[in-house]
Amino acid sequence: MVKSFGETEVLRGISLSVKHHEVVALIGGSGSGKSTLLRCINLLEQVDDGQIFLDNRELTDPRVKQDEVRTHIGIVFQQFNLFPHMTVLNNVALANRQVFKKSKHEARAEAQVLLDRIGLGDKANEFPDRLSGGQQQRAAMVRAIATNPRVLLLDEVTSALDPELVGEVLDLIRELKQTGVTIVMATHEMDFAKDVADRVAFLDNGVILEEGTAKQVLTKPREARTREYLKRFHASR
Repeated sequence: MVKSFGETEVLRGISLSVKHHEVVALIGGSGSGKSTLLRCINLLEQVDDGQIFLDNRELTDPRVKQDEVRTHIGIVFQQFNLFPHMTVLNNVALANRQVFKKSKHEARAEAQVLLDRIGLGDKANEFPDRLSGGQQQRAAMVRAIATNPRVLLLDEVTSALDPELVGEVLDLIRELKQTGVTIVMATHEMDFAKDVADRVAFLDNGVILEEGTAKQVLTKPREARTREYLKRFHASR
């Protein structure tokens, strides 16, 4: 996969495979290409060269309807992106009503079940600005999985949170992994990645420089550049 913005080549030949029910963590410094890779997978950015497949279907085929594809790929960003004029319940129910044409009653009932499951049931009728950052991010993640996507993309979902709120979002990711959700996540939470991810890919200057099990990459990296990145990362903490 290749992607440029003007003269800047951000992805310089990325090749990545993700199995069903697998959690893959993308690590690397700012500008390494992690967020762009996730946006390309979700077709929010158009690749300049290469192909993206989901269940043997080529998503980069120009004949593919992008909005239909996105119903199968959930994505959550650093900022929560909840609709401020809607209650939490209606935020979560929206996709099932608009995309899958479920009735208002059915979509809201399913949304309530999901919110109850993550401990936000009592916040269903609140507006997003009445929730903490951690609660907003959990609500955004629930909204992303409400349509039972084939894969969930998480782009640094804890980076905008105060440290004391990070844990509740990471706990939800753990729960999603246990239920078998396929996840590709860009993260700076190295301990969490080591604990939860099946594989880790280290991106550097637009390429995957090293890929392997979480334990191997994060504790015994083969590449000198990976070792340098991890050393600097831990020194800054």
